[in-house]
Amino acid sequence: MELLDWIVLIGTLAAIVGYGTWKTRGSKNSEDYIRGGSSSKWWTIGLSVMATQASAITFLSTTGQAFSDGMGFVQFYFGVPIAMVVICMVFIPLYHKLKVYTAYEFLENRFDLKTRSLTAILFLIQRGLAAGITIFAPAIILSVVLGWDLVMLNIIIGVMVIIYTVSGGTKAVSVTQKQQMFVIFAGMFAAFFITLNLIPEDIGFIKALDIAGASGKMNILDFSFDLENRYTIWTGLIGGSFLALAYFGTDQSQVQRYLSGKSVKEMRWGMMFNGLLKVPMQFFILLVGIMVFVFYQFEPAPLNFIDSSTEKVLASEYSDEYKTLQGKQTTLFDQKKTVSLKLAKSFNDVDKKNLLRLDSIEKTYRAESKYLIKRAIDGDYGKQYDKLSQELIALDANPESEAYKEKKAELKTWYKEAAKDSETNDRDYMFISFILKYLPNGLIGLLLAVILSAAMSSTASEINALATITSIDLYKRNRKTLPNADEAKDDEHYVKMTKLFTLGWGIVAIIIACFASLAENLIQLVNIIGSIFYGNVLGIFLLAFFFKYVKGNAVFRAALMTQIFIIYIWYIDIVPFLWLNLIGCVVVMILAFIIQSTQKKVA
Repeated sequence: MELLDWIVLIGTLAAIVGYGTWKTRGSKNSEDYIRGGSSSKWWTIGLSVMATQASAITFLSTTGQAFSDGMGFVQFYFGVPIAMVVICMVFIPLYHKLKVYTAYEFLENRFDLKTRSLTAILFLIQRGLAAGITIFAPAIILSVVLGWDLVMLNIIIGVMVIIYTVSGGTKAVSVTQKQQMFVIFAGMFAAFFITLNLIPEDIGFIKALDIAGASGKMNILDFSFDLENRYTIWTGLIGGSFLALAYFGTDQSQVQRYLSGKSVKEMRWGMMFNGLLKVPMQFFILLVGIMVFVFYQFEPAPLNFIDSSTEKVLASEYSDEYKTLQGKQTTLFDQKKTVSLKLAKSFNDVDKKNLLRLDSIEKTYRAESKYLIKRAIDGDYGKQYDKLSQELIALDANPESEAYKEKKAELKTWYKEAAKDSETNDRDYMFISFILKYLPNGLIGLLLAVILSAAMSSTASEINALATITSIDLYKRNRKTLPNADEAKDDEHYVKMTKLFTLGWGIVAIIIACFASLAENLIQLVNIIGSIFYGNVLGIFLLAFFFKYVKGNAVFRAALMTQIFIIYIWYIDIVPFLWLNLIGCVVVMILAFIIQSTQKKVA
């Protein structure tokens, strides 16, 4: 990074933090600090909701997802517009009528205190984990690529968020998120057009899409019912709708964004703005990843985008094997470049098939490079690999035997576990590696500001919501207030406590970030954590809204059993994680009905 990049990066982040702190200074009552004064316009609500979702993970992982697997991930968001309509019709009018500070206040009015407390605690668990991950995601990647200290990065990101969130509360989060979204949109548009400009002049945008399509990257819609496939139109429309309903309708980090609205009309317009823009926004981010993929058809790509991992394997006993693989990759690149140029001039089926075949070979090389890196880093791993390989070779005389098939399956499972290692999974590093190597000075600083701004916006919403839930649903609800207590002083006390809880949750998020580990794909990890809890919570709210027959005791017991069941289903991994939202919602409702009916019969 050059001086210009540092100026752009530090200047952008300092301006956001400073503006948010200055603009919202002096929030002294609960209405201002927690609900943002109920004065937000629809565009502020819409941008704030989008910024809460658009974490650093969105830009790092989504572009990497497109580079690796193509545009199919956009189907994950198809349920968002459907969920927005339901939330505007049902959730917003009810929350506004009750003048609640949190979504869970409603549950006590409808059921009882223990049901309210349970849902609040479930929220605190899953959102507390997610807050740490939103800090950790950019920190781990920037630390590896730039050589910055990981712990120090976690602390810097966390402290910047804590400064303005503690100072101004909900209003500070909403105000800064507008500036952050401007930075994010500017950075991503600049990255898209400059990447397109880096592709050979005679290719152009349309031909670039043709090349990506020939490599299988433009398959947007998948109508299959294959449960092994995480992203299909059905998981998006059904599982995605339930996830979005739970997220936007019951997750305080989102509910708090639109509860700050000036009126029901402003809240509804803000949410519909988000619903209409979310899918195109994600499509565009994926498209940036696709353009980077096309760029690497004409520019040699590394076998692994984590330079430090490559250095480790080249300094190990597996250096010769890795160099051989790099040689194969170079030969393959020359073939792919030739076919891509031919394809751009004359789009025919033969070249399409050749490019798809070559892309499949490249994926194999990348997988082999991960195994070599893993073996170089973990000596025991290398010994295990050699042992399994030798055992398989010994059985090779009879490939149809059960023993051979079992050993082959064992090796396949072992490969799958290998792919989870933090030092080998480079998908989330692809975009930042491309930025640093190929984009001009100044823009590098801007895009790093995009990544850190996104991390700050999501984390600010999360710790703001965590503090609100802790203060309102747990502390205030269970604190005994003296009958003749001064109301103004009491309100000032809760603002002070909410600030302390904000500081506390900010520190917790930093600690989680410091102890987190990189998953196969960070954006999937966040959605998996949400899916484990959201379906259950959504089912509780649907019971509260529509089924007066079911009472608090039945719902509380059903929710506990459902949460244990969903965690078990996730653990044994029998369905794609998006379906956990639907399963959790349906199971808690059915169990609640059964328990309620049983209680009536016993009575």
